[in-house]
Amino acid sequence: VQLQASGGGLVQTGGSLRLSCAASGRAFSGYDMGWFRQGPGKEREFVAAISWSGSSTAYLDAVKGRFTVSRDNIKNTLYLQMNSLKPDDTAVYYCAVNLRTPSASLQTGAASYGAWGQGTQVTVSS
Repeated sequence: VQLQASGGGLVQTGGSLRLSCAASGRAFSGYDMGWFRQGPGKEREFVAAISWSGSSTAYLDAVKGRFTVSRDNIKNTLYLQMNSLKPDDTAVYYCAVNLRTPSASLQTGAASYGAWGQGTQVTVSS
C-alpha cells in the first residue's frame, strides 16, 4: 500500500481541519489504519486508529472528543476530522498501515505500522 496524506494547513486556535490519506496498491480495506504526529522537537506519537471495517476506533487521550477518525473503503481513503484545534496540535501528521492486521485490538505503537505516507503539516496559531 502507498499512502499520501493531505489537508494540512495553518489555522487559528479553535479552528478545524480535515486530513485525508489516499491509499493505492494492495487492498486498503483489509488493514487497520492509524494517524500519528510529530511535533517540533518531539517524538512521533499515536493520534488515532481505526479497524479495517471502521467499527472500532482508538484515540490519544489529548484528542478525544475533538478528533474523529473515519475511512471510506470504496474510495480507499482514511480521514481525520480535527476540531477545536490547539497550538499543541501543531505537528506533521502521518498516516500508516497496521502491518499486524488482524490484531486482537487496535495498535497504538508506531512499531506496528508501516507504509508511512509523506506527512502533512498542521500549524495552529494562538
